[in-house]
Amino acid sequence: MFRKAAVTTVSNGSYLQGQADGRLPSMGNSQPAQEGKVVLKRKVTLLRGISIIIGTIIGAGIFISPKGILKNTGSVGMSLIVWTACGILSLFGALCYAELGTCIKKSGGHYTYILEAFGPLPAFVRVWVELLVIRPAATAVISLAFGRYFLEPFFMQCEIPELAIKLTTAAGITLVMVLNSMSVSWSARIQIFLTFCKLVAILIIIVPGVIQLIKGETQHFKNAFAGNDASVLGLPLAFYSGMYAYSGWFYLNFVTEEVENPEKNIPLAICISMVIVTVGYVLTNVAYFTTISAGELLLSQAVAVTFAERLMGSFSLAVPVFVALSCFGSMNGGVFAVSRMFFVASREGHLPEILSMIHVRKHTPLPAVIVLHPLTMIMLFTGDLYSLLNFLSFARWLFIGLVVAGLIYLRYKRPDMPRPFKVPIFIPALFSFTCLFMVALSLYSDPVNTGIGFAITLTGVPAYYLFIVWDKKPKWFRKLLGK
Repeated sequence: MFRKAAVTTVSNGSYLQGQADGRLPSMGNSQPAQEGKVVLKRKVTLLRGISIIIGTIIGAGIFISPKGILKNTGSVGMSLIVWTACGILSLFGALCYAELGTCIKKSGGHYTYILEAFGPLPAFVRVWVELLVIRPAATAVISLAFGRYFLEPFFMQCEIPELAIKLTTAAGITLVMVLNSMSVSWSARIQIFLTFCKLVAILIIIVPGVIQLIKGETQHFKNAFAGNDASVLGLPLAFYSGMYAYSGWFYLNFVTEEVENPEKNIPLAICISMVIVTVGYVLTNVAYFTTISAGELLLSQAVAVTFAERLMGSFSLAVPVFVALSCFGSMNGGVFAVSRMFFVASREGHLPEILSMIHVRKHTPLPAVIVLHPLTMIMLFTGDLYSLLNFLSFARWLFIGLVVAGLIYLRYKRPDMPRPFKVPIFIPALFSFTCLFMVALSLYSDPVNTGIGFAITLTGVPAYYLFIVWDKKPKWFRKLLGK
């Protein structure tokens, strides 16, 4: 049913193995790696690269994060500043990843870059915390938004039961896992359709908002910075909500090997996508405030639906449908991309061997997909939406900051490395400092959730020595690991 992907070891002075041109060797163990090799063709054009980034970024964030940002900033004006700042900061991070993607042409994203810059221990901790915390929590957060918006048309006049939301969410998660396990082609086709739905959902909000501005509906922007005083310790949580809404700009780096002319198309795709998304997000929030006051937004459980009910009448039923489809698309794209990280980590020997196996007939990394299902279900039924968001954000931004710090380190460690695209040094310096500063400050802002994330991250160190370094394991233990 499964075959292990054979890997050609290349001794090139780095920790990474495989072929630099993106080719995977034969999946059959009985043949040399040079025979019957599977080639990842470069089919991701500039337009498709833009679609990948925009399609992954626009998900639940723009429909659930406005409440979290406004709550932690205290005013309409400050919340719009945070939305804009998060867009610029995300662009800086994306440009740093563009440089890494054009000089390290390997699959795996964050894991690969940390492995190249800092070695196997931090890379293992990265994939360990991705498996245990980041991906299950991120999928649970997006899926909860999917469940709420999916049920919204059926509960327009009353509160949606939490159990109904979580059961619907569980069904959506299971469907995504099955889809990614059964067919790569269908996953891609559905993702294209869902990306179109995302853009429609955003435009449905922006266009009426612009019309409201033209009519002079600006009362909620008067004294925009008046309101509850925002605590300095609340700003990291506001930035977490904003950065979560923009997160997804790094997923193109998971498919670097398949991008046509990556030296040119990766930076272009990132710049174009981030400008479109930042403008769209800011205009969406402006549209919200043309109709909804700050107090009403904080009380709303579904901001986009509340907005649509005020302006669109019966057509407002279409908004939660489009938002649910948008969230489903982000769930699908995230699972598809991160399963490749687990596949690469298993290929490098940092995860059980079974996770680098491919289904013989369906050609999907089925074990790497299925392993996420039970962990996501645990996250789903043990936390609420915003605690999960803070819980996953600590570990995610800690390692993204570390990746960008690794870019600076590689500038000095390997100055002769070809860099077709190179960003000014102040960009990675500012981005990594901001990420690490937010992570440190969040330990004071939300010590429970971030403390749990920090503790789970630290468990990766003993796990590395137990599973990777310890070479005198009993036979039963080796068999359990697939070695």
